[in-house]
Amino acid sequence: MSQQRRRPWIVGVSGASGTPFAAAVLRGLLAAGESVDLVVSRASRLTLLDETGIAFRDAHWQEDLRGWLARGADGKPHTFDVDVAGVRHWAAGDLAAGPSSGSYPAKGMLIVPASTACVAGVALGLSKDLLQRAASVTLKERRKLVVAVRETPLNGQTLKHLVSLDEAGAVVLPASPAFYAGATHIQDLVDFVAGRVLDAAGVPHDLYRRWEGELGGGSRDSRG
Repeated sequence: MSQQRRRPWIVGVSGASGTPFAAAVLRGLLAAGESVDLVVSRASRLTLLDETGIAFRDAHWQEDLRGWLARGADGKPHTFDVDVAGVRHWAAGDLAAGPSSGSYPAKGMLIVPASTACVAGVALGLSKDLLQRAASVTLKERRKLVVAVRETPLNGQTLKHLVSLDEAGAVVLPASPAFYAGATHIQDLVDFVAGRVLDAAGVPHDLYRRWEGELGGGSRDSRG
C-alpha cells in the first residue's frame, strides 16, 4: 500500500505584533494531527525577537520553533510540550519552494498574524516573498485562505485591500478576542483567536469554550 501523500496547511507569519497567536494556531494544528508548512517572514523575525527574545534562524529552525511553541502567551518558557515533527520550514526568500507552485499539494493557508503590509501585498498580488506568493497561489487554486489581520486602527486603503481579499474568497479574520468564554488569563484570549482561525479552516480543537446560548455561562465556569 502506498503511503498517503502529505497535504499540509501552510502557515505564514508576517511582521505584525501577535506572535503568540501564530504559536497557538501552530500548536492547535499539530494537536489535531495536521501537517504544517511554515513560512516566517523577515519582518516577523524581528517581531518574534522583540516579543519573545527568540531569534528564529533558518539553520536552527527546529530548535527555535520548539522554544517558541513551548512559550506561553505570558512569556513563560516550558509552558507547552510540543512535537514539531509534523512541521516543514521554508525560507521566506525561497521563491522556488514547494508552496510557490499550484501543483504543490496543500489544504490551504493561514496567515497569522497578518500585517497591513502583508494584506496589501496579497491583495495586489505582489508576491515579493514566499509568504505572499503562497497566498496568491492559495487564492488562484481556490483553496482556503484565512487572513488574521492584527492592526488598529485600519485606514481606508487597508479596508479596501481586505474587501478585495474577501471578494477573492479569503476569510478575513481580525485578531479580536471575545470575553464570553470566561477568559481569566492572557492565554485564554490568545487561544480564542487561534480557535476562530482553526474554525475557519475546519480544523477541530478545544481551545475555547463555545457559546451555548446561556448568559453568564463563561463567568460561572471561570469561578469554578
